Amino acid sequence: MSSSSKNIVLREVSLHFLPVEMRVPLKFGNQVLSSVTCARARVVVEGHTGKTATGWGETPLSVGWVWPSSIDYEERHTAMKDFTILIAKTLNQWTESGHAMELGYDFIEHQLHRLQDDFNTYRAPEAALPHLAALVCFSLFDIAIHDAYGKLHDRPVYETYNGEFLSRTLADFLEPLAGATSFEGKYPADFLVAKPSLKVPVWHLVGGLDPLSEDELTGSEPQDGYPTTLINWIREDGLDCLKVKLRGNDATWDYDRLAKIGRISRETGVTWLTTDFNCTVTDPTYVNDILDRLILEDPVTYQKILYVEQPFPYDLEANRIDVRSVSARKPLFMDESAHDWRYVRLGRELGWTGVALKTCKTQTGALLSLCWAKAHGMTLMVQDLTNPMLAQVPHFLLAAHAGTIMGVESNAMQFYPEASAPERKIHPGLYRRQQGILDGSTLSGPGFGYRVDEIQRELPDAVFG
Repeated sequence: MSSSSKNIVLREVSLHFLPVEMRVPLKFGNQVLSSVTCARARVVVEGHTGKTATGWGETPLSVGWVWPSSIDYEERHTAMKDFTILIAKTLNQWTESGHAMELGYDFIEHQLHRLQDDFNTYRAPEAALPHLAALVCFSLFDIAIHDAYGKLHDRPVYETYNGEFLSRTLADFLEPLAGATSFEGKYPADFLVAKPSLKVPVWHLVGGLDPLSEDELTGSEPQDGYPTTLINWIREDGLDCLKVKLRGNDATWDYDRLAKIGRISRETGVTWLTTDFNCTVTDPTYVNDILDRLILEDPVTYQKILYVEQPFPYDLEANRIDVRSVSARKPLFMDESAHDWRYVRLGRELGWTGVALKTCKTQTGALLSLCWAKAHGMTLMVQDLTNPMLAQVPHFLLAAHAGTIMGVESNAMQFYPEASAPERKIHPGLYRRQQGILDGSTLSGPGFGYRVDEIQRELPDAVFG
């Protein structure tokens, strides 16, 4: 049977919004968040024989991350929900066929930009929905289509990223740099870990507002049985990897924060740190000075820093900063900048050495960026968007199959652990970090292996479909 005979078409699309309140605030750059809306999609696809399958996808609409702005938060939040509904309506009438990845690529390339332009037509320029936000709004549908594709063919979805199922090779999606190996005859499976471990080291997010030790508690912390200080999280979950959120505009605060967390990591046996400046730095000297000071004054903390994440503005085309001086000191990973493989290519030219993948930028886009980066010698991480509920599963599986520099970031259990209580009953190791590990061994079956039918969750009424 040819791969084209395994194509699918969309038959139904529905959309639900699940509001989630945070137990403690989360600081993204200059924005402090206390809640998030998770968008969940359900799709029905049909194969060439008339057989159908249902797939699910979910993504937090993380306004503060995708759309940093002085515009009122609720205005941006509403715009993202409205755009997600617009995508659902468009997909419900979309008649293209193909593999899930081919459908995702075609929609991003030929539909998403048009929808974004139309959506922004009557919005003020400063209130225009950014492309990163548009990708997040589409990602839940893209993930659901991948899930449905695997279910239709009764395969785990990662077993379908090869020539048996795909009609197109990577050469139809990607362009290598001059002199690099061609993508002709290559498929995503050629760049994925064939037999991944489902026990993965996990990174903990140290937010800018997080108390580090008992002396920083104010008495306003939640009394819900979960840790309230970094030290207690390390002890409770056996953590070995800490991601440190910094300000990027206050070098003294950033250095002191890193130095203090470095001391805690030594005292508690934590091996690895990474720094996240959240796109607030405009001059590489800012980062270099902090790293160079650590080399002189706190070399052990410097050695623990495995990589530096996204210090610079995420619009690479508008901010073509030569970052080689930073990557000469530590591996430098793109996150918000890595919208797709073209931005990864531009980042590599500017001196970035690694890519932080996220399923919230679409499963399709993450796979293509992964393949381009690996083909050009860049290393990988998989970073979290504080993914609860179903959103955690594709996120975890991407990390397991990507071959990351060190595990996966996962912090929904810090900020809204009870949001995932129904899913945790079925997959306890995915929603509870133990001995510094996430364990996905309970995932099983076709698609992403969610086992949705066993998860007792009541969804709110659909906003579409």
